[in-house]
Amino acid sequence: MELDIYQIDAFADNVFEGNPAAVVPLDDWLPDDQLQAIAAENNLAETAYFVPTQDGYHLRWFTPSVEVPLCGHATLATSFVLYSELGYDQDTITFETKSGSLIVTREGDGLVMDFPASPPTPCEIPDGLAEALGVTLLEAHENSFCLVVCDNEDDVKNATPDLAALKTIAPGDFILTARSKDYDFVSRCFAPSHGIDEDPVTGSAHCVSAPFWAERLGKTKLHARQVSKRGGNILCTVTKDRVQLFGRAKLYLKGKICL
Repeated sequence: MELDIYQIDAFADNVFEGNPAAVVPLDDWLPDDQLQAIAAENNLAETAYFVPTQDGYHLRWFTPSVEVPLCGHATLATSFVLYSELGYDQDTITFETKSGSLIVTREGDGLVMDFPASPPTPCEIPDGLAEALGVTLLEAHENSFCLVVCDNEDDVKNATPDLAALKTIAPGDFILTARSKDYDFVSRCFAPSHGIDEDPVTGSAHCVSAPFWAERLGKTKLHARQVSKRGGNILCTVTKDRVQLFGRAKLYLKGKICL
């Protein structure tokens, strides 16, 4: 059996930027252990699989080690493949996922993803986290990620995390963030509990960080940059219980999986 596979750089204006994701279109679902094995073989932060439904597509995401309930950059990559490689010609795409219905809209040279907002609530800074991240932390907030705030963007950029130590600290997925001179905020994302030491650009993390900064800054449109080595820009719009994320993507490769 052969399956088509695409590798897309999401939240990128050029190849070798943003966050790479594999996208595998399917006619019907394969066994979960096979989906997981392919994701492990790809060894990217995420592999996305989708199957057509009556009203759109059923979409799932796998890291090299686990299935996850939400992934922004792999949703952007999947939408890009549908529009640019598979001839999809409607203005919007509806994905059914473990996080509910996700709507993606074509806008100019990019795509807008409509995701559920996950505003965090204040919490204690986890013991050992400042030492594991190698920076001074001002405050912490939690939801699906533990969001920790630095005094300035240089602290975020220069953090040198001890990944072995991070894996021992609950909840295991962390956003390091601060105000920025050139953007509304910058961030980095570490997800060792999902087998990802540092994620280059993380859509799902901005469902947490964008509502946090929207309330803190008193604005609903925010320009964000994830300052990983690859880096990527995300325009975030916060409306009540939703976050809209705008990004671009580039095709890096396409080929066949032989099973």
